[in-house]
Amino acid sequence: MSTSKSAEASSGKPGGKLDGKVVVITGAGGGLGAECARVLAGHGAAIAVVDIDLAGAQRVAGAIVEQGGQALALCTDVSDARQVEAMAATVAAHFGRIDVLYNNAAILTNEQRAGDRDVVNMDLGAWDRAMAVNLRGAMLCAKYVIPHILRAGGGSVMFATSGLGAQGDLTLSAYAASKAGVAMLAKSIAAQYGKQGLRSNAIQIGLVENPGHPLPPDIRQILLDNHLTPDLGKPRQLADIVAFLASDESSFITGHTLAADGGFSSHTPSMAAMRAYFAKVGSNSL
Repeated sequence: MSTSKSAEASSGKPGGKLDGKVVVITGAGGGLGAECARVLAGHGAAIAVVDIDLAGAQRVAGAIVEQGGQALALCTDVSDARQVEAMAATVAAHFGRIDVLYNNAAILTNEQRAGDRDVVNMDLGAWDRAMAVNLRGAMLCAKYVIPHILRAGGGSVMFATSGLGAQGDLTLSAYAASKAGVAMLAKSIAAQYGKQGLRSNAIQIGLVENPGHPLPPDIRQILLDNHLTPDLGKPRQLADIVAFLASDESSFITGHTLAADGGFSSHTPSMAAMRAYFAKVGSNSL
């Protein structure tokens, strides 16, 4: 369903760093994907708001149009090759080109979390769903969108990954494995299409607070203690990173995994406990 005011890529907001660019964002019907759609539209991009939840995609696209931007809402199951191919063709026909792809869609519902545990207790259906949506979905979107980006002269592809894709943990084994695969997929694409003007990067997303799903206070504090920043991440901070990697400002960055996690993954696992110990003894001398 289109909620765009015209089939032209320009948003009517000249001077934005994404002015004239057409951006496909998957999983953009809510949460972090929706915030990225709004922020990139504010920078002048025309946005294809892609989500399996059409109503959510329509709400986000409608809000962008109300603000004077360009948006197209599309219902797509990213794990379905035919739907993804059709989505890419529809976006290219509607806007005339595609310049940027942000593979944000992932499955991490409460039901999925319940089955995605340690390996011995893994629900096989949860494993297969994680791979189908998170990894196969990202590959399919790249497979069918990249040819359009190359025809437009090149552009940027981004993949949402996670610290769980780089660090072992006690649960969410399938999610972690799928996100590790996504990070490698980003590097493969960077190597394969870089000389044709296409950049590919992954964003290792840390804990970004969601007002709709607040963390229990004790868990929040444990995680905050292991951040190097005064607070946890905000959706706008992630969206600003996506906008940077989508823009020509990042034209010399490719094949990279950018950790957007407040320093969570940059230090030794014992750091928070050692900080408390040093405070207790009044010295940081070992």
